[in-house]
Amino acid sequence: MAHAADPPAPPPPHAPPDGAPAGDVRSRVSLRVNGVRHDLDLDHRVTLLDALREHLDLTGAKKGCDHGQCGACTVLVDGRRVNGCLLLAVTLDGCRVTTVEGLAAPDGTLHPLQRAFIEHDAFQCGYCTPGQLCSAVGALREAAAGHPSHVTPPAPQEAPAALTEAEIRERLSGNLCRCGAYPAIVRAVADAGADAAATRTGADVIA
Repeated sequence: MAHAADPPAPPPPHAPPDGAPAGDVRSRVSLRVNGVRHDLDLDHRVTLLDALREHLDLTGAKKGCDHGQCGACTVLVDGRRVNGCLLLAVTLDGCRVTTVEGLAAPDGTLHPLQRAFIEHDAFQCGYCTPGQLCSAVGALREAAAGHPSHVTPPAPQEAPAALTEAEIRERLSGNLCRCGAYPAIVRAVADAGADAAATRTGADVIA
């Protein structure tokens, strides 16, 4: 009597796909974080957020949704705001990264946005505040460079966007505050936006 052939043995757990190298895939990555160069040996799956928090002990940027939807992980890469949870660190070799720890001046003087957030009580629990601050720096830079948002009135040429309440709300709409401190955040950003130094960071001075 014929017997059916035994089914093939299942692959071992966590086996790599056919053709993929076995074991972790790692690379050396050089990042200039807050003006200081760091050479890291990272697994290719490590996000920028995890590299900052787990490998450099810079815990200001927070892990909220881990899907790029809350903005708590916002940092600046080469001067532009990004969601740290969505970028693989190995793709950023040679880039300049500024976190909330790098906003203040080297002598400890607070950034204009940090002062404005304190003066306007623009936070409650503070979990989203680092991302709000980094996003606001990026937003002020974009507005100063004439990059329009969805609510910017048409203009014949690129000119600094007026920081109206609607403009600030639109530009920061990717950063959620579950405590609902939005009115104070808008006032703080409008206040700091009048200071030209608000588009610069302490990390820029070090770099």
